[in-house]
Amino acid sequence: MKIFDSKTKSLREFVPLHPGQVGIYLCGATVQGSPHIGHMRSMLAFDVLVRWLRISGYDVRMIRNVTDIDDKILAKSAENGWLWWAWAYRFEKEFTEAYRTLGILEPTYEPRATGHVPEMITLIARLIERGHAYVGRPGNVYFDVTSLPDYGSLTNQSLADLNADEDTSETDKRNPLDFALWKAPKAGEPESAAWDTPWGRGRPGWHIECSAMAGKYLGESFDIHAGGIDLRFPHHENEQAQSHGAGYGFAQYWMHNAWVTIEGEKMSKSLGNSLTVANIVREYPPVIVRLALGTVHYRSTVAYSPATLTEAAAVWDRLAGFVARAVDVVGEVPAAEIAGLTREDLPAEFVDAMDDDLNVSAALAVIHEHVTNGNNALADNDHVSLRAEQTMVRAMLNVLGLDPCADPWRQSDNGGTHEALAALVERILAERTQARAEKDWAKADALRDTLMQAGITVEDSADGVRWAVGGERG
Repeated sequence: MKIFDSKTKSLREFVPLHPGQVGIYLCGATVQGSPHIGHMRSMLAFDVLVRWLRISGYDVRMIRNVTDIDDKILAKSAENGWLWWAWAYRFEKEFTEAYRTLGILEPTYEPRATGHVPEMITLIARLIERGHAYVGRPGNVYFDVTSLPDYGSLTNQSLADLNADEDTSETDKRNPLDFALWKAPKAGEPESAAWDTPWGRGRPGWHIECSAMAGKYLGESFDIHAGGIDLRFPHHENEQAQSHGAGYGFAQYWMHNAWVTIEGEKMSKSLGNSLTVANIVREYPPVIVRLALGTVHYRSTVAYSPATLTEAAAVWDRLAGFVARAVDVVGEVPAAEIAGLTREDLPAEFVDAMDDDLNVSAALAVIHEHVTNGNNALADNDHVSLRAEQTMVRAMLNVLGLDPCADPWRQSDNGGTHEALAALVERILAERTQARAEKDWAKADALRDTLMQAGITVEDSADGVRWAVGGERG
């Protein structure tokens, strides 16, 4: 298996530190607000990684943290009249529900920052002792970036390339580029949001928590650190600096997923276009959302739009439809039989695709080939081949977290998928009709091409516009 190491910017053969075992640290949620699809992009991408490693025979230990104290949590809870810890827990529960809704596997452990203050204090003391950190005003401790020769190596930046910290209130820094390991309380912050330390009362800096928790649960050196590309600097750079400064090897491979764009812009709350998971799944089946976000290569940007959902719904209609027909004819292949398959049992083309830095697009193409084979077996009344293809299709879909017969999809209303697809198609056709009325032929053709790329044919007739997918008329 090869993965793209974003530190070396190269494909590297994956060789774990301990044969047969893989340790992964994934930066999880900062629970300041409701989870949106941008958050889920990262969780889905590395959910597929965990599934593939496990079917490849590895014992995977996945640690996904919860940041339950930071400046924004304190500010937003105060603005809304909540206790800060209750505000954090409220949204932690929302994230947990979003993970469950989208079929994301539970981590081996999900530590909270507030539960690991002793480990942070120990790590900070070690950094001070080794000359990489210093105490400012009471409660403030900073990392000295000039003390570490490889600072900036994760993002290939030198100190001369970096801009000074925008927080001008931290006047006790020796260097504007130094970052906080521990922070003194600000005026008006609750007393409960601070802990006693040898350097004064305060709370954690953003970066120290991850270094402390990764070290506790995965050891001084571990295999893979994963997260969104927007975390590379400063968060991941500073995590690495802290751990290297402490004398630890830290992550051997770095994997970063690209973000989600809406209307061509990076999704962000400042743009006002964040889409929460809870709102989206009221309109679209969760499995369609998972398929749309989780079957684009993790290093490629997901262009999220009604057209994206239309294409995903059409794909799911075909995949789940085949499985349903196969189950009706030859019965459901037991889940234990599916779970018992290993990478050696799967099609070689699928294995090659997944081993190629999780090339899910190529893997999905292999699944479609086997759906075609299964449909042919169904037409030929070849029950032996049909059962074999049901097994292969479901086993491959299971790697992507999309087996229609597995939880949570077997318990969901998959019968509503076609209705969701119809609503999406009709929306695009209405836009096309408007474009034709305005003689905007280029836009009308582009909208039709969007549907064709999703496997949907459009026919203009005297009776109006008709569309079809998978042999069923809309």
